[in-house]
Amino acid sequence: MSSGGCSTCLEVIFAVVLPPLGVFFRYGCCSSEFFISLVLTVLGYVPGIVYSLYVILRTPPEPPGIDGERPYDMLA
Repeated sequence: MSSGGCSTCLEVIFAVVLPPLGVFFRYGCCSSEFFISLVLTVLGYVPGIVYSLYVILRTPPEPPGIDGERPYDMLA
């Protein structure tokens, strides 16, 4: 998702309801942030919420890339 205000608001809402879901929308399902959020949510709901909100609100998402180095818009 883009880092606009509306998408961030939806990510925060999803992070409170189901913490890994908010992180999934920001980073995808194969990121370390998602797996950390998933483990913390399984261990305790509140730590999962705290970590998910921290990740969504404090760190910008990495640009998507095929090989992890170049974003898709730079491939053309």
